[in-house]
Amino acid sequence: MLRLLTQMIRTGKKTEPAPILEPIDEVGENLRNAIHTLYGGRMLRIRHVDAGSTNGEEFEMTALGNAYYDMERFGLSFVASPRHADILTVSGPVTRNMEHALKTAYEMTPKPRIVIAVGDGAIDGGIWKDSYAIVGGVKDVIPVDAEIPGDPPSPLDLLKGFLNVLQGARK
Repeated sequence: MLRLLTQMIRTGKKTEPAPILEPIDEVGENLRNAIHTLYGGRMLRIRHVDAGSTNGEEFEMTALGNAYYDMERFGLSFVASPRHADILTVSGPVTRNMEHALKTAYEMTPKPRIVIAVGDGAIDGGIWKDSYAIVGGVKDVIPVDAEIPGDPPSPLDLLKGFLNVLQGARK
């Protein structure tokens, strides 16, 4: 949108914006249908745990709630307690300081729970995997059902990852 406004100011001509919302809407519609099928029309609730990330993944996950992505229109919402969550997302390599907290959040999440490792650090420890302060990737601490690679993954990649997990759960 900003690109379009800048072009209009420079040239004085109105042009049609590129169809950048189409992939998001297509993925979102499929995500909404999968959530409706599996959860009977209620919201899919996500609890996120930062186990030691650089906050890149959190920044991208926060973008899911902005007006552009608006994840709630697809049936996703973040919750404050793992006791209310369907999905537990974890970012960053698991630091020694966060190992116990991650295990506690996992145990508090009701079954059937889905655990998703978000980002390269969460998958295998990333560039920090050999550090003395790192336990390892999320799968070294708790069972992981899916991984969304990237450093950090984009909001669209996150939506696609959630969709892939739910489509796998349907089978």
